[in-house]
Amino acid sequence: MAQLDLAIRGGTIVTASDEFRADIGVRDGRIVSIADRIEGAAKEIDATGLLALPGGIDSHVHISQESGPDVVMADDFASATRAAAAGGNTTILPFALQIKGSSLRACVEEYRKLAEGECYIDTSFHLIISDPTAVVLGQELPALVKDGYTSFKVFMTYDDLVLSDKQLLEVFEVARREQALVMVHCEGYDAIRHLTDRLEREGHIAPYFHGTSRPQAVEREATHRAISHAEIIGVPIMIVHVSGREAMEQVRWAQQRGLPVHAETCPQYITLTADDMKGLNMDMSGAKYVCSPPPRDTESQQAIWEGITGGVFQTFSSDHCPFRYDDPKGKLTPNSRTSFRWVPNGIPGVETRLPIFFSEGVSKGRISLQKFVELTSTNHARIYGLYPRKGSIGVGFDADIVLWDPKLKKTIRQADLHHGSDYTPWEGFEVTGWPMTTIARGRVVVDNGAIVGTKGAGEVIRRGTSILI
Repeated sequence: MAQLDLAIRGGTIVTASDEFRADIGVRDGRIVSIADRIEGAAKEIDATGLLALPGGIDSHVHISQESGPDVVMADDFASATRAAAAGGNTTILPFALQIKGSSLRACVEEYRKLAEGECYIDTSFHLIISDPTAVVLGQELPALVKDGYTSFKVFMTYDDLVLSDKQLLEVFEVARREQALVMVHCEGYDAIRHLTDRLEREGHIAPYFHGTSRPQAVEREATHRAISHAEIIGVPIMIVHVSGREAMEQVRWAQQRGLPVHAETCPQYITLTADDMKGLNMDMSGAKYVCSPPPRDTESQQAIWEGITGGVFQTFSSDHCPFRYDDPKGKLTPNSRTSFRWVPNGIPGVETRLPIFFSEGVSKGRISLQKFVELTSTNHARIYGLYPRKGSIGVGFDADIVLWDPKLKKTIRQADLHHGSDYTPWEGFEVTGWPMTTIARGRVVVDNGAIVGTKGAGEVIRRGTSILI
């Protein structure tokens, strides 16, 4: 037998179903053996006392995405994949956004050019459908699905992205026919516009009122409408970034009726609240926490944990959408001082997703290690057409492995992070459990917190059909 490239010795392997101690043998970027003792490797890593987990897959990440006039995202593919790797991830799935009036195919090809040769870990693209013309729905989208872009996102809000109910139904029809998975951002556009206009007339323009303009009822209504449309068409959907009880209960209602409705939540909904958007006495620092849907309250956090432990949620993602704070092309764009309406929506989180969830979930006894792996890696791979290449530790899988110290206590600091943003919403947040070594397709990318991987080693990979289809 040919010599192994790498042996990982003595770690406790955890999958979505198992936990056992064994060595892992790697050759040509794949796991080729799992045994009590493995000999004959060119390189060895001692994982004694550490957990060997499947590399994290973050299936909801925004990178280098068009964000409106004079607003620029803080991360390109190099900085985002570097940060993701430092946070224990080996694959991320960003979005190729269709600009209204543009060819979907052309937008995807331009986006791919931004990624090629820049990534430290593997990436794969979802699509965002903003302009579902007859050509897009009849030609471009079916062809792109056949090319391995097997999931796409639609929006029920935002001026440049919102689709009408008729358009949503038309997109759902294409998804059903072409066996693609639809992700839905559920917030009611007209209700948000009405509330925003009213708040501005009343002089309520601080970042805090972003949350007031998007109450749970807005998310609940849109979630129910998306579920109803999907039921009419007969298509599976993924409701993304569910923030609180009201939307969660809509999803649970659908699941209890046997509908193929699935859901995702994020770290901000178990750790942050609307009060964070107050900043220091309602100043602009609250803009650091502005995202959509907004963080809610402690009762909502409890509801999200109910959904996590009760099986309502299939994935836990970051919704990483990074902007710089102290930057006229970021959160402090000149218009943002005139109204919360103009504050760029989104927060950085790709590097901190896994430590926060591990600490709040596993370390505090809310979820098992197996559940952690399921919600942060395995389900992402299965749902988005990456399984059985990624998402678990087994013979034949890519050697995407992260070695965790489950007992290491750390305080999250912006100074230690690798993303392009100039802040983290979790500054000073204490966690127990931290990724020590990140291995992507058999290559060490992060070693004890230091980036040792090579830009360009990560690939843009093709995906298959979702297990939900």
